[in-house]
Amino acid sequence: MATRIHPLLGAFAILVFFFLLAPLVIIVGAALSDTTFLTFPPQGLTLRWFANIFQIEAFRRTAITSLQVAILGTGLSLLIGIPAAYALNRYRVELPRWLSTLFVLPILVPEIVFGFALLKSITIGLGLPVFVSLVVGHALLILPYSVRVVGASLASFDFSIEEAARSLGCPPLKTFMTVVLPNIRAGVIAAFILAFITSINDVSVSVFLTGPGISTLPIQILAHMEQFFDPTIASVSVLLMLVTVGVMAIVEATLGLTFLTK
Repeated sequence: MATRIHPLLGAFAILVFFFLLAPLVIIVGAALSDTTFLTFPPQGLTLRWFANIFQIEAFRRTAITSLQVAILGTGLSLLIGIPAAYALNRYRVELPRWLSTLFVLPILVPEIVFGFALLKSITIGLGLPVFVSLVVGHALLILPYSVRVVGASLASFDFSIEEAARSLGCPPLKTFMTVVLPNIRAGVIAAFILAFITSINDVSVSVFLTGPGISTLPIQILAHMEQFFDPTIASVSVLLMLVTVGVMAIVEATLGLTFLTK
């Protein structure tokens, strides 16, 4: 027997979706507007502002930097996060409980405070180059995603399979690579994608770690908006939205959810 939805509940759901989607619709409309200033609803339709993105050298340069930082930072966070998640689940009895909380501190601490702390400790304290500071800072920022998502996959893993492989003479590292890692592959891929999205869209931490000649795309969008108020900003935002939606679609397909398989 089908369950009927109360009209007020349905209306509330529609309002929530409208609240979430309305800003995105406005950005898309502003990006397509055939005017020299941001406006909505669009006055005419054009794609010239999307072409203008690739004509501005600063956008091209910072987009490449953002991709490099996101890929390297996500890879570094996985190199740290996967062993950490494995240890927290494999030796959960021996390790102290507060240790798992340590890996979520970048999420608990406000990003502005976290970014300033990274500036003082990494860029100034250690004297690292700007690009290296960005990679390390982003890796620390997205480390909780690696630990938590991979840890969720390891929580349902039967470690007796690993023990059986080791009892048959398989070395520990080979056991992890051939037995454990294939069983948590979906969690690793999901952690990579979620961390990548967070890194490439980050502003609060990047604004403290960027320097002369090196910046990220979100920071460049803010700098462009201070001087110009044309639809180029909206066009860049739409492209970032499309990248995010595409990556999230990969997450859905990877985890085997239904909306892409119907």
